[in-house]
Amino acid sequence: MREIACSQIVEAVRELCLDANYRLNPSMIRALEDARQREESPAGRKILDHLLENARIAASGENPLCQDTGLVVFFIELGQEVHLVGGRLEDAVNEGVRRAYREGYLRNSVVGDPLRRRNTGDNTPAVIWLDLVPGDRLRIDMAPKGAGSENMSGLAMLKPTQGEEGVIDFVVDWISRAGGNPCPPIVVGVGLGGTFEKAAWLAKKAILREIGERNPDPYYAQLEERLLERINTLGIGPMGFGGRTTALDVHIEVYPCHIASLPVAVNIQCHSARHKSIIL
Repeated sequence: MREIACSQIVEAVRELCLDANYRLNPSMIRALEDARQREESPAGRKILDHLLENARIAASGENPLCQDTGLVVFFIELGQEVHLVGGRLEDAVNEGVRRAYREGYLRNSVVGDPLRRRNTGDNTPAVIWLDLVPGDRLRIDMAPKGAGSENMSGLAMLKPTQGEEGVIDFVVDWISRAGGNPCPPIVVGVGLGGTFEKAAWLAKKAILREIGERNPDPYYAQLEERLLERINTLGIGPMGFGGRTTALDVHIEVYPCHIASLPVAVNIQCHSARHKSIIL
């Protein structure tokens, strides 16, 4: 049994939170640069120039990419041969978040109760999803999720007879109705199958994939390409000012489901597609 100290997790989470809020991943930068070359709309090209400049300024000065530094969502894979010592996993993750947001002067965006709405003052608690997996490693994937794009999420329980075309129609219509609200160009996560809550979980996990990384199943890889093409014909464009660059990518994650159900969920990530990962 391999031991991992919770103090290591605290420090790893602190570093991930700061890095994610300051620096876009290289695949996102490349996608914005490529979109700048392809975009036909003058206003769209100008917006993309601003977004790239914003990313450069944020990284060089260690400033937040966006004023909404998000509620932090974690997907953690804990190896069954790992023994955590020196505390609880949840406490370690929240302490890492707490330290990062205090030391980095990042905005605290969490209220302790959804209706009484008093800020917790340290951006905790985080949302933590835990999977037990074989092995002796601990993998942490995280995303500081801002409300502008999160509020544009949607879910439907389709009839199985609606099939692939029903899924495409729902996703494209949902993005059309979202318009410029989620700060495009966006990354679209689609969860297919499972149950009501599993579809939403899959859609959230889908946005953590790197830009350009296709679903390993060729059927779903082509569906991702098809959805991306349809979404980019909507004309929403960068920040909703018009153009062909509404989405930079579409990622689909799937799970088996009931014979009488076809759950589909959409989770959107804005142009500040912040996510980082580490393996301990």
